[in-house]
Amino acid sequence: MGDTIITSVDGSIATITLNRPKVLNALNADLVDDLFHSLSRFENQQNVRCLIIRGNGGHFMAGGDLKSFSEELDREPEERRRYFELFVGKVHPIIQAMRRMPKPIIASVNGAAGGFGMSLMMACDLVVAAENTIFTMAYSNIGTSPDGSSTWFLPRIVGLRKAMELALLADRFDAKEAENLGLVNKVVAADKLNEYVDKLAERLACGPTHAFGNTKLLLNKSFDSALDSQLQAEAESFADCASTDDFKEGITSFIEKRKAVFSGK
Repeated sequence: MGDTIITSVDGSIATITLNRPKVLNALNADLVDDLFHSLSRFENQQNVRCLIIRGNGGHFMAGGDLKSFSEELDREPEERRRYFELFVGKVHPIIQAMRRMPKPIIASVNGAAGGFGMSLMMACDLVVAAENTIFTMAYSNIGTSPDGSSTWFLPRIVGLRKAMELALLADRFDAKEAENLGLVNKVVAADKLNEYVDKLAERLACGPTHAFGNTKLLLNKSFDSALDSQLQAEAESFADCASTDDFKEGITSFIEKRKAVFSGK
């Protein structure tokens, strides 16, 4: 793995830090590869029970690396089309890994969050943003359509009409508007962002990890499920959770009138 990502593990919390601060953590091929490998590592690491994704240098991610894009402009149109189809396709495993991740992912967002930065943020389970964050879909400003799953997440979060506005006009908007639209769960002061996110991650990391994973799966599939199939999935998921040590601990702690101590198993 290269140096475009910094990873750390503190107890049961893993942090992935996007590390191209000189270009506002803009996405290039190396960052795509490093981010995917980091997510794959933590997906299968049993002692990790919560992930944080944040950016280095005061920004989350400004989007794609347009300077690297400009180096491909001399290609013939058909060759350029093939190149960018392959490039965009390489981010798909990142989003897929995040959505199947059987543990919560928190986006800690500040500064610039544009283009694929918004896609990455929306693929996380919870989003905390600093008051100084500026959001934009950005894609139409460079003459292209959105990628990285944003056309899947955006209308599901904000509704189709508002998604059209954000994607077509690519206007900038602040953290408070993002919170009002449901893109962000919580807005905090910039100097309190890390503290707030770390406390939230600790709370999640102490929770019933298996149940969290099942809950993510149920919610993510719900938009494509009929009611009857969703009800059956809920029954099967509940029963699966009931077979875990954490379910036994949860019930026992309630009966004994004490706080549950979950092991994530």
